[in-house]
Amino acid sequence: LPQPPKYQDVFGHTIIELAEANDKVVGITPAMPSGSSLKFMMEKMPHRAFDVGICEQHAVTLSAGLATQGLRVFCNIYSSFMQRAFDQAVHDVAIQKLPVVFCLDRAGLVGEDGPTHHGAYDIPYFRCIPNMIISAPMNEQELRNLMYTAQLDSTELPFVIRYPRGEGVMPEWRKPLEAVRIGKGRRLRSGTGIALLTFGHPGNFAAAAIRELKAEGIDPAHYDLRFCKPLDEELLHEALRTYEKIITVEDGTVVGGFGSAILEFMAQHGYKNDVRILGIPDRIVEHGTLKELHKECGYDAAAIAEAVRDLCRISVSEIIAQPE
Repeated sequence: LPQPPKYQDVFGHTIIELAEANDKVVGITPAMPSGSSLKFMMEKMPHRAFDVGICEQHAVTLSAGLATQGLRVFCNIYSSFMQRAFDQAVHDVAIQKLPVVFCLDRAGLVGEDGPTHHGAYDIPYFRCIPNMIISAPMNEQELRNLMYTAQLDSTELPFVIRYPRGEGVMPEWRKPLEAVRIGKGRRLRSGTGIALLTFGHPGNFAAAAIRELKAEGIDPAHYDLRFCKPLDEELLHEALRTYEKIITVEDGTVVGGFGSAILEFMAQHGYKNDVRILGIPDRIVEHGTLKELHKECGYDAAAIAEAVRDLCRISVSEIIAQPE
């Protein structure tokens, strides 16, 4: 059977496709041409793809400079290394509203590379900057469509696309490119009583949890938000009005991340739903396989299913405990 590709290779092949159709597209990486798969473009279009060495700050400022001249720059940096260039992202990109595309590779837990390489913090550190668009694809096709959308002339702001290390979920991933409406998520399924709101690749863990729960007669809805900034307010109002219980799932720190954004939205609009936030806990996560770490951090499919059961048990016990 054909295996799904790595997200990195989907990036590497898709940027070439975009560059062949749009002569403004260029690629930049700080010393990670193989890891990021920008090497494919460097081999095919050496005049349009650049490895600037281990200089993340320079990579971001160079991207900003090229963007001032109308180029559509894909700046591919590992999430944990992007921390070094936070100042440049604020001063050189966001303040000037330059449409640089930040492809944050290795976002979320990375496994054996351990605590220095986990991409745990990019959602909160980009979410607090004005003018940023922050997205995360649930699969390879979504990554392609977000990359396509980010380089369109109609996209006028810095655009973050965060995706994990390793395999996606779609063996047949080379679908035609389609524009995505910025700030629009999608309802993947309706349900009863409880909804899962997911951001990025962990949506696949939620889908697996739902398959398990359906066999037990529990029927969660599933929303893939796709964007953490701007949030899809219409979709959130729908989910929060329809489902009393909400679980958010993200591959990033729970402090100030996607779940926090949902809680802020709820507070602003007076929602009182019962919420659980799943993601990377507020501690340094050590080495381990991805499977082990997702389990340890409590957001693999089994942990999501258990969180749903817990919330459902609470509602059952509340009903039983009600006085006559």
